[in-house]
Amino acid sequence: MDGRGRVFDNIFVERLWRSGKQENIYIHEYIDVPSLIRGLKIYFKFYNEERRHEALSYKTPADIYWRK
Repeated sequence: MDGRGRVFDNIFVERLWRSGKQENIYIHEYIDVPSLIRGLKIYFKFYNEERRHEALSYKTPADIYWRK
């Protein structure tokens, strides 16, 4: 990051982790770190490739990135 706009980058990261915690971590109550890592890999794949986002006109981040 170049410093300019960096404060706004934090907003997106905080929102992403808030979603991850509320939609995955708190629900599954992982017992150990390896199961948490596996669960987060599955969740982020879902988040990027299947979950529709209102802010993206109900497209997935993968759709936007790959311009589908």
